[in-house]
Amino acid sequence: MIKKSGQVNMSFGMIFSIILIIIFLVFGFYAIKKVIELQQTIQIETFLEDLQNDVDKMWKSVQGSQEVKYTLPTKVTAVCFEDDEFQNLRFVSKSVITGEQIDNLDILNTIKEETSLCIPNSKGTIKMRLTKNYGETLVTISP
Repeated sequence: MIKKSGQVNMSFGMIFSIILIIIFLVFGFYAIKKVIELQQTIQIETFLEDLQNDVDKMWKSVQGSQEVKYTLPTKVTAVCFEDDEFQNLRFVSKSVITGEQIDNLDILNTIKEETSLCIPNSKGTIKMRLTKNYGETLVTISP
């Protein structure tokens, strides 16, 4: 008489181990995805803060011109400036469009006669020029 209970117990243990490994892998991929999304959100918030600080510095000066470079996630395809009652900066991305307000910005001279000025995201980098001429009260942006 041969007992096969050892083989059955071993296969249940193996199945349980495989299920645990799959659960850990799924949780790991989910956690990595959330960390990457958090990093992208932080990059966008840092861009907004840095842009506002640079515009404020230029606004406080008598005159000047400065080329600035910012890092953004590649999911943001462009940064657009447009004349809107509540916002003047818009992020164009593959899935989400968000708007923000930048203070001390001369949006009418920035967009000129166009409906908006869009600066494309080139490999995660946005380059633009901040300018304030003598006698002007607000800062303009050009690509």
